Amino acid sequence: MEEQQHPQARKDRNIVNTLLVEDPTNHNLAELARLRIRYRGFPGARDIQADLDKVLQNWQFTEDILFEKTRQLHRTGSVYSQVRSNKRDEEDWS
Repeated sequence: MEEQQHPQARKDRNIVNTLLVEDPTNHNLAELARLRIRYRGFPGARDIQADLDKVLQNWQFTEDILFEKTRQLHRTGSVYSQVRSNKRDEEDWS
């Protein structure tokens, strides 16, 4: 099977590099879970997949624990709300 280049790989690589050096904040947990789902079974981007595994190990989480924590975060609706409110402030065209 031929290795494929994911269309979001360049942007995702930057996020993964950040996750490798930062702590497991709510936002970082959500980003890790989102990327784990995006790259699950993808026939390529092996470096990103390996680094996502490394982040899980660094934070001492299993994928099940990660997904449980992020489900709880999404139930409260607080995962991306701070990012969205900051983005709205930046995009104020008035």
